[in-house]
Amino acid sequence: MDEVRIGIIGIGNMGFAHAKCIGSGEIEGLKLTALCDLDEEKIDKVRKEFPDIPVFIDYKELLGSGLVDAIIIAVPHILHADIAIDAFDSGLHVLVEKPADIMTSKARAMNEAAEKSGKVFCIMFNQRTNPIFAKAREIVQSGQLGALKRLVWIITNWYRTQHYYDSGSWRATWSGEGGGVLLNQAPHNLDLMQWIFGMPIKIRAFCSVAKYHDIEVEDDATIYAEYKNGATGVFITSTGECPGTNRLEISGDLGKLVLEDGKLKWWKLNQPEREFCFNVKEGFYEPSTEYCEFAAENQGTAHKGILQNFSDAILKHEELLAPGYDGINELQISNAAYLSSFQDRWVELPVCEKEFEECLKQLAINSGGSQMFTSHSMSSGYNERWQVRW
Repeated sequence: MDEVRIGIIGIGNMGFAHAKCIGSGEIEGLKLTALCDLDEEKIDKVRKEFPDIPVFIDYKELLGSGLVDAIIIAVPHILHADIAIDAFDSGLHVLVEKPADIMTSKARAMNEAAEKSGKVFCIMFNQRTNPIFAKAREIVQSGQLGALKRLVWIITNWYRTQHYYDSGSWRATWSGEGGGVLLNQAPHNLDLMQWIFGMPIKIRAFCSVAKYHDIEVEDDATIYAEYKNGATGVFITSTGECPGTNRLEISGDLGKLVLEDGKLKWWKLNQPEREFCFNVKEGFYEPSTEYCEFAAENQGTAHKGILQNFSDAILKHEELLAPGYDGINELQISNAAYLSSFQDRWVELPVCEKEFEECLKQLAINSGGSQMFTSHSMSSGYNERWQVRW
C-alpha cells in the first residue's frame, strides 16, 4: 500500500477542515475518497467543494463501500465509540476526534475492538504536538524534575457566550452532549495533564452547573487529584471567565516548571529539596537554583501533525504520538470528576463505570436536550479556535 484511502464521517467544523486539508494534498499518504453526513445543507456544500468524492448519508454504507482503508470520526462525541467499533469490525483504521466518547465503558469497548482488529487507532489530541508541552513531558518523564510533588493548572481561557450554547439543541445538555467544559473544551488539557504528570489514583471535584450561562451542564469546575507517590494536583477550568488564564505549574524535588505565555520556565535545584531540607543547618535558607527558559518558535504541527502521523503509522509503521487507546485516560478523570461532584465524595480511579452511568442516566432523564445533531456550521479550515491559547 502506497496511500491510504480515507473517508470522513461528520463534515461540520472539524470534519470539513480535515476534508479541505486532506483533499488539497497537504497530508502525504492520505487520499480523500468518501464523505458522510446527515445534514442536507452540508452535503450540498461538500458536493460542490468535492464534486468527485462520493457522499454518503448512512455511515455504515460508507464503511462497507470498499472505497476506504481508514476513517476519521468527527461527529458529536456521544456517537464516537459506536461508529469506531463498526469501523474496526469492517477492517478499517480509525482516527477519532476528542474526547474518545462520553463514558469510559464505551471507550474501553472501543479500545477492545481496536486491539482485536489489529488496525491503527489514533485520537486527535493535537495539542500533544505543541513543543512547550512536549518539552514539559520530556523533563518530567525523564526524571529531571525528581520526585513529583504538585501540579496546578488554571485553564480558564475557554470563554464561551450564551449564543454559542444556543447554537444547537444538543449543546450543553446531559442527554445531547453528556457534559460541559470538562467534556467539550478541556479534554485536551486533561489529556496533557495525565500525559505529562501521570494518572491520579483518586479525585475530589466540584462542578458548578449553569454558573455563568443558561445551560444544564457545568461551565466551571475544580478538580483536586491525589497520586500514588503522594503528589497532588489541582485543575481549574471555566467557560465563564474573561480574560482567562492558561498557566501550568509543576513542582518536583529537583525544581519547578511554569508553562505560561507560550514559554516554559525551568528552575533547577542544585540538590534535591528533601535532602537539603533535612541537612542544612539554617532555618531560613533556600537551595540555590539555576534558571532556564524554553520558547518554541511555533505552536507545533497541530491537526496536520496528527493526520501525518496517522498516515505514517499505517504506511511506515511509525509510533503514534496520540494512540487512540490513550483517550480513556482523560475520560477517566472527567467521569470521576462528575461522579465526585454530584455524589459529594471522593472517587477512586479507575472509576466505577456502573455508578457513573447510573448518575449520567439520572441527569439525562430530566435533560431538555436533543440528540438531533444537525448544525449547518462548517469551518473553511484550521483556525485559531483550535490552537493553544496562552
